[in-house]
Amino acid sequence: MALATYSDLKTTIANYLARSDLTSQIPDFITLAENRLRRELRTRKMLKLVSATMTANDSTMGLPSDFLQLRDIHISATPVHNMQFLSPSLFFRNARTTDTGLPRMYTILDAEFQFGPIPDSNYTTRMLYYAAPTYLSDSNTSNVFLANYPDALIYASLGEAEPYLMNDERLGTWAAMYQRAIDAISTSDEGEEYSGVPLAMTVSRS
Repeated sequence: MALATYSDLKTTIANYLARSDLTSQIPDFITLAENRLRRELRTRKMLKLVSATMTANDSTMGLPSDFLQLRDIHISATPVHNMQFLSPSLFFRNARTTDTGLPRMYTILDAEFQFGPIPDSNYTTRMLYYAAPTYLSDSNTSNVFLANYPDALIYASLGEAEPYLMNDERLGTWAAMYQRAIDAISTSDEGEEYSGVPLAMTVSRS
């Protein structure tokens, strides 16, 4: 079963469904499945590292258009300056939001970062975040999900056919296969991330 392209994926899903009357809905099933994976999956292959600039006297900076979730952000300097995340309520109480200076804290509101204190100069930041893969289409024939997690993408797509299949007994099987794929992906990704970290013993002091 070849699964290298968007066309391959549509053919595979059609074969699983065995319903010729759902051919035109399959692209919608795939898009809905990608939305589900964007919400539920966070892996190293989805990470992106970018630089962005804080502008002097502007307390905000827009999130990347493909932003899903932040892993780390710091000001690129010598030494590197880390910033502390605060929830919005704590941020506006404790982050000196009316002062200017080197930003030390941040929160996220809607589609932008909010920094405190307000930057007193232009600062270059380095941001590591989970990025949403570009949606599959006839012009974008592969992405991170299809290239690395085709089983999860297939079973999520099949699950999105539920409104058309109603009481089809296959739906339970596909749901279980999807969850098994997600669990395996998460376990594998976590193992790979920490596989090179040496074991260390921490001694508690009373």
